Amino acid sequence: MGRTVPTYRQAAESTFRNWSDFRRALSQDDREAFDRLSDKVRLHASASSVAAFLDPLEGALLSILLEQEKELERLRKKA
Repeated sequence: MGRTVPTYRQAAESTFRNWSDFRRALSQDDREAFDRLSDKVRLHASASSVAAFLDPLEGALLSILLEQEKELERLRKKA
């Protein structure tokens, strides 16, 4: 029997496909930054799957915020 609900990873990739026109409209530098954000979402896909958010965007935003916070902390320690 097949799945009736897509996995978080499938939902996230579907969201990225929906955003492809937006991504294409970005400058090269912005596109690279957008891709890095997408990678942050993929990095935490397992945690988002366990959390079972009703809206996959919730897990995506939390993943991005978490990675941004970690980067800020690294920069604070460097200074």
